[in-house]
Amino acid sequence: MKAMILAAGKGERMRPLTLSTPKPLLIAGGKALITYHLENLQRAGLREVVINHAWLGQQIEQHLGDGSRFGLSIRYSSEGTPLETAGGIVRALPLLTEGDSDWFAVINGDIWTDFPLNHLQPPTSLDCDAVLVLANNPAHHPDGDFHLSADGLLSASGADKLTFTGISLLHRRLFDGLDDSAGKLGPVLRNAMKSGKVRGLHHRGQWVDVGTPARLITLDRLLTGSKQPS
Repeated sequence: MKAMILAAGKGERMRPLTLSTPKPLLIAGGKALITYHLENLQRAGLREVVINHAWLGQQIEQHLGDGSRFGLSIRYSSEGTPLETAGGIVRALPLLTEGDSDWFAVINGDIWTDFPLNHLQPPTSLDCDAVLVLANNPAHHPDGDFHLSADGLLSASGADKLTFTGISLLHRRLFDGLDDSAGKLGPVLRNAMKSGKVRGLHHRGQWVDVGTPARLITLDRLLTGSKQPS
């Protein structure tokens, strides 16, 4: 199974830090944010990674190369003008679904987490197109995104919503009929939820949406002051 790291955003909320550095290369705990994802993927046994990029994307390629120093094989999906998340995934589908690979993992490049990626396993149910990892709602997003029912299904409505972490396991058929103008991933997922085709996992460990300079500072302090997960 392959994995994709979404790294094409301009990081406008991170300015001025992202005026000269793409957000995935910002440093926390002495490492670029994207490095933590690559290390976690390697530990989970995922070896083939696709990274999309647009804004300052050549810096990402120069920094990571072919991935061999991480024990990975990295290929890049260059977008030029940034696509939205679903559009970026559709653009990269030929790389993600080569051979018999129907399922692939997707990770937002601007998060940090201790979620063990080997817990992302294709469901036994044939009537499932996506598995999303959810976390407890952070202070900046108190209302959450999706409701996780007792049977593991996700819905866009309901009490006690949890927050989507930006980590998912997706099936290629989720994008049937779409092209790279598909827009954001959220509406695609919500549409699949209406048919009961999206399941969820509740991660109760650490997760940070590194969306602002203040949160980057908070993460840096967390990582500098605590031992890294093994």
